[in-house]
Amino acid sequence: MNAIDKIYSNKVGISFFWKRETQDIMPKVQLVFRDIGFLLNLSELKDFSDSCTETLQSQCCADCKDPKNCRSLLLKTPSDKIDLAVSKDELYQIQELINETILKVEVQNWVKDLCLN
Repeated sequence: MNAIDKIYSNKVGISFFWKRETQDIMPKVQLVFRDIGFLLNLSELKDFSDSCTETLQSQCCADCKDPKNCRSLLLKTPSDKIDLAVSKDELYQIQELINETILKVEVQNWVKDLCLN
């Protein structure tokens, strides 16, 4: 864990910076959940959060017996060739992970900019 700077984690995943990339002006965030890793910039994280919101507005199957845990929602990822089948509970956790990561990165950037002035 010495090679990373953790940003946020919850029960579904973790987000962090690779220490070797923290010297970059706009380092990318590694977002890992469900055994999948995404290396994303802040704009891509915001787009991914928007995809979560859109997916939350969609409906499960009409005759679904367990809509909270059924993986019938299709979440678009930052890769236009990959969508994930997720449950509503997973989707809430994924969106929390993404939104808290965005918040912490934006605060970190704001503090860094404030210190430069």
